[in-house]
Amino acid sequence: MFSSSTVSTLLRQSIIPVRSKNYLNRPRLRNPVWFVKKTRTLHNEQFTEDNTAFLNEVKRETILSAAQRSQSNLLKLAHGEQNGQLAQWAPGLKRTGVIAKKIGQYPLWTKDGQKIRTTLLQIVDNEVVKYIPPEEYRPAQEPRQSRNWRKPYGCLLVGAEHGDPSLFTKEYAGLFHESGVLPKKHLCRFIVSPEAQLPSGTALTVSHFRVGDFVDVRGLTVDRGFQGVVKRHGFKGMPKSHGVTKTHRRPGNIGAGGNKARVWPGTRLPGHMGNRWRVLRGLRILRINPQYNVMWVMGSNIAGNTNGIVYIYDTILPLRRHGAKGVPAGPPPFPTALEPLPADSGDIWLEDLHDFRKLSITYSAGSE
Repeated sequence: MFSSSTVSTLLRQSIIPVRSKNYLNRPRLRNPVWFVKKTRTLHNEQFTEDNTAFLNEVKRETILSAAQRSQSNLLKLAHGEQNGQLAQWAPGLKRTGVIAKKIGQYPLWTKDGQKIRTTLLQIVDNEVVKYIPPEEYRPAQEPRQSRNWRKPYGCLLVGAEHGDPSLFTKEYAGLFHESGVLPKKHLCRFIVSPEAQLPSGTALTVSHFRVGDFVDVRGLTVDRGFQGVVKRHGFKGMPKSHGVTKTHRRPGNIGAGGNKARVWPGTRLPGHMGNRWRVLRGLRILRINPQYNVMWVMGSNIAGNTNGIVYIYDTILPLRRHGAKGVPAGPPPFPTALEPLPADSGDIWLEDLHDFRKLSITYSAGSE
C-alpha cells in the first residue's frame, strides 16, 4: 500500500493543471514562407501626364469588362450552359461563403420600438477564382475535425475587390491567369460540397443570402500590441490610496508558490493583445441592399477594424441551419443566386423590423 504522501506526489506528477486551452493561439504577424508575395517594388517609370491618364482609362475599361463578363458567366450558369444540370439543394450540403468589408454600425428598430444594434457588411466584387476537387485538395494544415471520407469536401477559391494589376507581382497575378479573373486584393478558400462547385468567374453578390438567414462571421481582431493585465484581462488593479507603492496596475500574486514552484499554463499575464481570428456564430441578417451589396447583420461585436475584411458563410449551429424552425422556409439559393435581385428593387427588410419608408402613424378621415 502507498502512503498518503506518496499518492499525493504521484497525483502531482501525473495531473498537469491548466487554466485555459490557449495553446497554438499566438498572433501571426507574418505570412508563411511558402506564401506568394503579393505586392512588388514600385519604381518611377517617368510617365507623362497623358500616358498616366491613358493607363488609368485602360484600367477602368478592364475592370468594367471584367464585371460584365462575371455577370454573363452567371447567366450562362443559370441557363444550364455550363457543367450541365445544376444540383438541387439537400440538407447536409455546404455552400460557399463570401468575402465582405466591415463598413460600420447602424441601429434598427422593431415594430414595437425595440432597438437593435447591427453591423453593415459590404460584399465587394466577389468572384470565383478556382475550384479544387476533393481528390486534389490537400490543405497545408489539416482541420481539427476528422475528414469525411464518404462525402469529402472540395475547396472553392474566392477573390474580392479588384486591384491594380501593375501593383501585384508576376507570381501573384499568375494565380488568376487560368481563370480569366482580374487579380484581387483578397483571397479566401471555402470548403464546399462537390455539388456546390461554381465555374471560374462566377459573381457572388448579396443575393447569395436571404433576409432572416443565420450566418457565421469570421474576422481578425484589432491588433493592440503588448498590453498589461488591466487592459488585456480587465483586472481591477490595486487601490490608489496610501500604502500602495507602484503596484496600481500590476497583476499581483499569481499563486505559483509551494510545491508547484512554476507558472501554470494559461495564467492571465501581460502579453500581446488582439490580432487573433474570432468567429461569431448564429448572426441573423436583418436587411439587404442589392444596389450596393450591403447586408445588416445583428450584433455590434464583429471582430476587425472599420474597412476590415471578414468572411461570411452559412452557420453551423444545428438549430439555426437551413430548414430549422425560425429560418426562412424553402431551400437557399444553391449553389448561389443565379438571378440576383435588381439594383433598383430597394432594400429588403425583415418582417419584424420597422421600415422607415413607411408611415408609422396613420389618421382616419373622421378623426379630429
